[in-house]
Amino acid sequence: MDQWPPLRGHFANGSEVDPSRVTPRLEPLHADTWQSHLFRMAALTWSVPVSQGYGRRMRFLVWDESNGKLIGLIALADPVFNLAARDKHIGWTADDRRKRLAHVFDAYVLGALPPYSFLLGGKLVASLVGTREIRDAFARKYSGVRGLISGEVKPAALAMVTTSSALGRSSVYNRLRLESYRLFRSVGFTSGWGHFHIPDRLFAAMRDYLKAHGHPYAENHRYGDGPNWKLRAVRECLRLLGLNTDWLRHGIAREVFVCELAKNAQSFLAGRSKHPQYGGLPTVAEVAAAARSRWLEPRAARRPEFASWHREEIGALLDVPARVARSERTRELAAAER
Repeated sequence: MDQWPPLRGHFANGSEVDPSRVTPRLEPLHADTWQSHLFRMAALTWSVPVSQGYGRRMRFLVWDESNGKLIGLIALADPVFNLAARDKHIGWTADDRRKRLAHVFDAYVLGALPPYSFLLGGKLVASLVGTREIRDAFARKYSGVRGLISGEVKPAALAMVTTSSALGRSSVYNRLRLESYRLFRSVGFTSGWGHFHIPDRLFAAMRDYLKAHGHPYAENHRYGDGPNWKLRAVRECLRLLGLNTDWLRHGIAREVFVCELAKNAQSFLAGRSKHPQYGGLPTVAEVAAAARSRWLEPRAARRPEFASWHREEIGALLDVPARVARSERTRELAAAER
């Protein structure tokens, strides 16, 4: 883990976090920067492997302005084409979905890092999705951009963001209430099909097998080549091997949540309204102020042990060699003594 020594200082010790002063700031990411390396490193601490997303993508580091440390991560990307719970909630036809899916994003990475996660920081990070800053970042990035599949220039108006729990019900998104702000709410469950239980090494072997048979799905992974390439590639490999394609049914019904940035999101996405209405959308600062009093400060009073967390425990999660962690910790203590 060569990136750990230069990036470790961006992770907070518990003693550096004052829950009453936590002030989140969103930093949009660009490829091949130290910030993008930090994002990838932080994402390695997630319990479920993080995908790279596909199509249009926006990634953010969530910083704490009070101490310059990393609170958490947000990554948004184009949603899957078929999602029964979302589609039923919106009430759109297949034609409506084709025309307006560009106004929906999916949060495929969303959460807080220790020690902020101990303070219900995951709820804070999730709440930031429904802010003006997210809406405006989407508009700046995609205004005038021509769709890869449709070839059309579509209005850059983000009306809804979806996300789903990692396994079953979610402790982060359930009971996610914060004054009158628009937060994630449950709209149902998936049917339990997917590929997250297929390890990367096994999938690589499946791709090699498809290549050996000259099958186009081995390389058919560009956005625009059809929805959910990985799912289709695994299914086709199983079929060629004469195995049951039902192995893709892992049986874990993931809870689906939506955050409606537009007040008339359902009506707009279903084609009953011409334009999204954003009145009352909060800023990051407004959400943060409410989250500090609603979650962070009460949690800190109940669980003061968060203050004993040390960033080297992140290194342990990343399997950084113990000798490197000890060396960095020794240098830190020596600097503190000076």
